[in-house]
Amino acid sequence: MQQTAEQQTGWGTGYVRSISPYVGGKPIAEVAREFGLDPARIVKLASNENPLGMSPKARDAICATLTDNPRYPDNDGYALKQALARKLGVPAEWVTLGHGSSDILEMAARALLTDADAGMYSRYSFIVYTQAIQGVGAQHQVVADHDYGHDFDAMLRAITPKTRLIYVANPNNPTGSFATGDVLHRFLGAVPPHIAVVLDEAYVDYIEPALRYDSMAWVGEFPNLIVSRTFSKAYGLAGLRIGYGVAQPALTDVLNRVRSAFNTSTVAQAAALAALDDQEFLDQSYAINRAGYVQLTAAFASLGLRYLPSQGNFVLVQVGDDDRAGARVNQALLRRGVIARPVDNYGLPQWLRISIGTEAENAACIAALRAHFADD
Repeated sequence: MQQTAEQQTGWGTGYVRSISPYVGGKPIAEVAREFGLDPARIVKLASNENPLGMSPKARDAICATLTDNPRYPDNDGYALKQALARKLGVPAEWVTLGHGSSDILEMAARALLTDADAGMYSRYSFIVYTQAIQGVGAQHQVVADHDYGHDFDAMLRAITPKTRLIYVANPNNPTGSFATGDVLHRFLGAVPPHIAVVLDEAYVDYIEPALRYDSMAWVGEFPNLIVSRTFSKAYGLAGLRIGYGVAQPALTDVLNRVRSAFNTSTVAQAAALAALDDQEFLDQSYAINRAGYVQLTAAFASLGLRYLPSQGNFVLVQVGDDDRAGARVNQALLRRGVIARPVDNYGLPQWLRISIGTEAENAACIAALRAHFADD
């Protein structure tokens, strides 16, 4: 007998039903259909993807792997772990692979939290932290921001006997805020050792060189630290879903106990292995991003739009003063073939997050913004 809609709502625990599903940036094909646009002329600046695509070495590795791929992938990812260990200067047994770094963030919650515990994160943090904590029924400890970034002193003060896990993104998504190495190191040293800290470094490759710090050395210093990274951003492998976490063996052991079997594909492992060996592509990605940041922020300033400084591959820009501004300007950009990211689900309805693209893509976004505000 077919269930009614009311009956179907009973599936799942109460805290699972209260999770808001993750909503990604609009696909180009969907925008083309909705607004009757030529897909080739649509610019997508919504999902913080690498506008250069992927490394040619990664593409070649994918093609080679696809010719003979009937077997399950290496569940332990031996070759990729060994390469990461060499590059990062850590033991291979400290590395856990995930289908994107979001997988590592979720593993941490499943491994370390129960419904009697609490997980902490800053306001205006990556929404997956909320979902990961909610998914295990743990209590949320949301700490007020400081200028749209982390207030580490407030986070330390907010620790309670229930706190078992703290998420920190650096650079932070969606605001782009950045904490210096000294500030982060002091915070890690002040967190009680029975509380795990996940340092989410999805955008680490976009940090200006003068501001970079050695978080891998911190993993050796702090047994309660997990550093998560991804191949989705600067390496351009977002569609393959592969990332990793680095932690000492006690934490790595529990992460692997909740890790899904075969959670990274043979193709993704091969592409990531090849991408690691292409420093030239990584350097080019960084250079394009910094140039694009200057291009976009100069235009925002000329339009009188407030924006937040960013060490990521995106900029958060305020496009109006009322709580419909983000949605209104987003629709105007979509009609002009530019996909940006509304962030009202982060409590930022006056803002848009705009990914940094190529010079031409950035120019298209700037032109669309100018046209909107000229007509407004």
